[in-house]
Amino acid sequence: MTSTEQLVLWRAEPEAHDYPAAADYLALLADSETVAALVELLHAAPIVHKKAKDILRAAQLPLLPPDNPHVRKDLAKILSGTSLSPILLVQGDLSIGIPMQIADGYHRVCACYHADENIPIPTKLAPTRDGKPKIARTADKKVVKKAAKSSRSKSKK
Repeated sequence: MTSTEQLVLWRAEPEAHDYPAAADYLALLADSETVAALVELLHAAPIVHKKAKDILRAAQLPLLPPDNPHVRKDLAKILSGTSLSPILLVQGDLSIGIPMQIADGYHRVCACYHADENIPIPTKLAPTRDGKPKIARTADKKVVKKAAKSSRSKSKK
């Protein structure tokens, strides 16, 4: 399909069920507090456009074949002019080798790649730093201070 430019239609916002799907996936990687913070960040994130080839590279994921049932279903939507839902992403951390996560939409990214790897895909990107969502950092500082205080008092004994 990549020989001719393919028009892909997109919804203005992710579908409501995409956020719980993202949370289910992220729950395999992080604690519930972090997952809740990431989903909150995804809801609030603006739409930014990224290319399929860059998303797959940043996530360090393989391109699924066009005969994968879910990819085939999304390719059929592209060919029929049905709007796709934007992709939900969680930023990785290059400094420590953590890849970006496709929280929801891996099959849609692969379908778009097969249509044209350079198609701008609307995404919502939850920003992180050191693998932690920005929202959770304030709470983490309190926990770290509390742990440091506790270890100092134990070392005095």
